[in-house]
Amino acid sequence: MSKKPISVSPGRARSIWLRAQKLDEENPFGSGPDATRAAVEHLGYVQIDTINVIERSHHHILFTRIPGYSTADLDQAQSADKSVFEYWTHALSYVPTRDFRYSLLSMKQQKNVPDKTAPASWFASVSHKDYLAIIRRIRNEGPLSIRDIDDDELVEKDHPWASRKPSKRALQLAFYTGDLVVSRRLGMLKTYELTDRHFGWERPKPATEGQYAAYLLERALRAQGIVSLDSICYGDLKWKKRVAALLGTAVRKKELLPVHIESAGAVAHWVAAEVLETAEENHAPRLVHILSPFDPLVIQRKRLAMLFGHDHRFEAYVPADKRVLGYFALPVLVGDRIVAAIDLKADRKAGKLLIQKWTWLNGADPAEYKSLIDSALTRFEAFQLASLNSPSSD
Repeated sequence: MSKKPISVSPGRARSIWLRAQKLDEENPFGSGPDATRAAVEHLGYVQIDTINVIERSHHHILFTRIPGYSTADLDQAQSADKSVFEYWTHALSYVPTRDFRYSLLSMKQQKNVPDKTAPASWFASVSHKDYLAIIRRIRNEGPLSIRDIDDDELVEKDHPWASRKPSKRALQLAFYTGDLVVSRRLGMLKTYELTDRHFGWERPKPATEGQYAAYLLERALRAQGIVSLDSICYGDLKWKKRVAALLGTAVRKKELLPVHIESAGAVAHWVAAEVLETAEENHAPRLVHILSPFDPLVIQRKRLAMLFGHDHRFEAYVPADKRVLGYFALPVLVGDRIVAAIDLKADRKAGKLLIQKWTWLNGADPAEYKSLIDSALTRFEAFQLASLNSPSSD
């Protein structure tokens, strides 16, 4: 990878990234469950999070790219169409079912542990006997949630996120090893089913390590447009050596070009030639997006700061007196600028969206942006209120 990098301005890099994230179009995926499938397939994953001061992150991320999105669409895609499933990427996420074989590599690694018990200390208390028992129970009784298991001998919690029901960790372990899949989610309540029975298939062959590295690169190029080693391997940095080798090959074959982004310092980046040729400086239309802090555009904080000049603070776990932007501040993207962060909360009893704090960023002029953002907030509030009546958001 000795070819001299091409200089790219931050504005041009932003345009490439926004286009790849489908944030420069009003309705890039259409509507309905098939739009949900298409969005998850394009992005590669949609992160799940438990915080629900507003609608949870997975629904929020999809609404950002599907204006007519309903939470029922994700339920249909997961439980009926089975076009998406849950697994770990850099965090727990919805992943395209077409990419299942790449998750099988991790599932296989989770199972290859002594006595088939614990891939990590969190699961050390799960015995092989209890593991097999929960699998057998679901095989005999059908899909189960932790609420359906009422015969556990309760234990004391050993962690704030733990359950007093020992079966919960057995379910989670079987999920990570791939023996079980989440067949339906109601809020944060998960129903588990035998993976092969849920999909009705003979599972595909796991990807090799080389194939998985190629998948990471292809996914990043599709959803990020302009990539670095860190952005490709976000949350899974052990793959950097393999991906770097693939980048070197792609440059030699002239499939990718090395570029230097003026705001990136010494961080190397790569882009497909045809993507660079069609990218224009500050091309994004003045669409307004109220982004989740777990949105793919936001979650890589260093990359966001490098290209958008906004060092986003996630302050839900910060003491109240030390917060700057607010408990659950949402970055507001207008065109290709992040101009504000708004801390929002859904008052579900009153049926309205509350603005806890509004912070203008990057020298944005309120006179220029306030009315645009107010219109977006009206649409966002309507989405929040519609979701209150959806069982998939309980």
